[in-house]
Amino acid sequence: MDKNKNISMAVIKRLPKYHRYLSDLLKNDVDRISSKELSRKIGFTASQIRQDLNCFGDFGQQGYGYNVRELYNQISGILGLDREYSMVVLGAGNIGQAVANYTYFEKLGFELKAIFDINPKLVGIKIRDIEIKDIDTLEEYLKNNEIDLGVICVPSRSAQRVCDILTKNDVKSIWNFAPVDLQVPEGTHTENVHLSDSLLTLSYLMNHEE
Repeated sequence: MDKNKNISMAVIKRLPKYHRYLSDLLKNDVDRISSKELSRKIGFTASQIRQDLNCFGDFGQQGYGYNVRELYNQISGILGLDREYSMVVLGAGNIGQAVANYTYFEKLGFELKAIFDINPKLVGIKIRDIEIKDIDTLEEYLKNNEIDLGVICVPSRSAQRVCDILTKNDVKSIWNFAPVDLQVPEGTHTENVHLSDSLLTLSYLMNHEE
């Protein structure tokens, strides 16, 4: 989809919200919806919705609105949810276990293949029938298994080292929960989820009310 290379990250980051709300509409047997009605539900302006969707094609019909099923499928395809991905979780602490236990990711097409940790007390324990492996076996595992996504849930002091092992072994996408900004090679996609950043943003809002 070369024509989409210049689409702003702000638009891309709104797509998952469209996907989530359209999924809810389908569960409630809604067949079609106007941009105005979708605006009231999702919180974006109708104009913003039309502009965002026009970046990817012509989905709606004037006087009819959007076919919910068709739009949901189109956005699923744009998000790459028309294929499956293999992922590994690095770090089996609280966050790592939460990610590993969240079965909705598999419904989206992200299949958890392995979990790794450095703690010998955790190695050998199973999470959803997946045995936690010793982190020292990570590189060998990656050489023998094609992995699309690495989920980093280790402490910040270990995050870059784990990241380097992933990228060295052709893992091109990294979901980083460690509170550190990683250095990755060109062509590697990284999404950071720094929980403390979100909490401190909320703290600012709580203390600067008009």
